Amino acid sequence: MSPDRVHIFDTTLRDGEQSPGFALDGEQKLILARQLERLGVDVIEAGFPISSPGDFEACRLIAREVRRPVITALARAVPQDIDAVWGAIREAERPQIHIVLSVSDIHIERKLGLRRDEVIRRGEKAVAYARELCDEVQYSPEDAGRADRDYLAETVERMLDAGATVINIPDTTGYCLPQEFGELVRYVLANVRKPERALFSVHCHNDLGLAVANSLAAVEAGARRVECTVNGIGERAGNASLEEVVMVLRVRQAALGVETGIATPQIAPTSRLLTDLTGVGVQPNKAVVGANAFAHTARSGRHAFKHRLRVLGIVLGDEQVQPAWERFLSVADRKKEVTDADLIEISAFVKREIARSA
Repeated sequence: MSPDRVHIFDTTLRDGEQSPGFALDGEQKLILARQLERLGVDVIEAGFPISSPGDFEACRLIAREVRRPVITALARAVPQDIDAVWGAIREAERPQIHIVLSVSDIHIERKLGLRRDEVIRRGEKAVAYARELCDEVQYSPEDAGRADRDYLAETVERMLDAGATVINIPDTTGYCLPQEFGELVRYVLANVRKPERALFSVHCHNDLGLAVANSLAAVEAGARRVECTVNGIGERAGNASLEEVVMVLRVRQAALGVETGIATPQIAPTSRLLTDLTGVGVQPNKAVVGANAFAHTARSGRHAFKHRLRVLGIVLGDEQVQPAWERFLSVADRKKEVTDADLIEISAFVKREIARSA
């Protein structure tokens, strides 16, 4: 039985760009979007078109040029925002309109100044209008992590009835514990009529350092799309880190029973491209993409050597492992530290040499 598929929704170009110092122009966004396509993400959120003419044009450029992933952009639940999104992404091969509207009482009362029933009606109208334009509409009940769960379930069901094809449950403030967030996702799926009408997604912030853990708890509860960013960038403490989510799902696939379509050897180049474009690096001990994660010494041991090859997507035959290990030791003696690029070169060299001698 093959594992279930978890879809990866990348919001580096929208939510990630809200980080101070991470602003990109349209051409830079296109460069990164093309790399995200090579990485194999399922969805690229290109921006927030109503926010500025520049962001509108960047979204339109990406929709025209990047063809394989779903291309989406964010709208508040008002017609002018939805029109801006559709104008920006309508040329995409696979367009999607993403609508966000508050669901927690604190947001409804203090941010919107509305009643619960008024918020639901506004959401229904927005979803129905968006579906007149686009076949794929995602609805995100903002601040779901702090919402009354019965009202959240009612909201989700009403948006499904209005035509939403994706429901995204956000922990907008990074408030939830993993067990709480997993239970919330599980509750919604169990208490919504015909949840199979939509793909369920999650969007977790990292204010308490739990964005990845909360995302994985949601996957275990039945969510099958995860919103994340390269290097975990985003407003405040950032978003769930794409590379961490993907590599947990890859390395612990047997335990979790799910897989992604991500080309894992492209993770490091994508991370480096983002730092090159923004000039903002990651801490050396950052999981998966920090500089220390790519340094290997002769003390690493054969098990660590083989594990890193698997992470890089390098497959060696039984007759190739020992020569590769010996060459690794030789390189480590000269350099003291061996990079992932060195490992790739060592593996390619050993494969060539064995092929010649065959």
